[in-house]
Amino acid sequence: MFAGQKLPDVTFRTRVRDESIEGPNPFRWQDMTTADYFAGKRVILFSLPGAFTPTCSTYQLPGFENGFEDFKAEGIDDIYCMSVNDSFVMNKWAEAQGISNVKVIPDGSGEFTRKVGMLVAKDNLGFGMRSWRYAAIINDGVVEAFFEEPGLEDNHGEDPYGESSPENLLKHLKDKAAA
Repeated sequence: MFAGQKLPDVTFRTRVRDESIEGPNPFRWQDMTTADYFAGKRVILFSLPGAFTPTCSTYQLPGFENGFEDFKAEGIDDIYCMSVNDSFVMNKWAEAQGISNVKVIPDGSGEFTRKVGMLVAKDNLGFGMRSWRYAAIINDGVVEAFFEEPGLEDNHGEDPYGESSPENLLKHLKDKAAA
C-alpha cells in the first residue's frame, strides 16, 4: 500500500451479537464491506500476523486501545485491527483482551490483505498465509499515510515491530498537525 491508494472493495464475513437470537450462541453472520468500515471517516487500520500472538497481544493491540482518546484528539474517528483470522477468532481475541475502543476486522480468507500486497507465507511458524505487520491512516477509503515493518518477505525469521506501533502513528499525527 502507499499514500494516495484507494482501498480495494472487499466483503468481510463477520459475526455480530443479536439479542433476538435465544440460546447459548446469540450471534448472526453479517457481511461488512470496505465502504462500511472506511467511507466518510478518518481511521487507523493496523494489521498483524495473528490474534493471540505475543507482540500483537502484549504491545500493538493494547497500545492502540489505551491510546484511543489521544488518536481521537488528532482527528481519528475509529481504529481497526485486522488479521487473516476468521470472525470467531477475532471476536474471542477482542473479548479476551477486554477491547472496547478498537474494532476488529476478520480477513479470514486474506482477500483484503492479498489485494493490498501484504499477504505473506508464515509456514515457518505453522501459520500458513498471514498479514505482514503494517498500519495505515486512511481518510474516506484512501491511504493518507502508510507504516510497513521492514523486511517484507515470506517466512521471515523475525517479527519486526516499531514502524506500525501506536507510538509511531501518534507521533506522525502530532508532527503533521504541528507542521
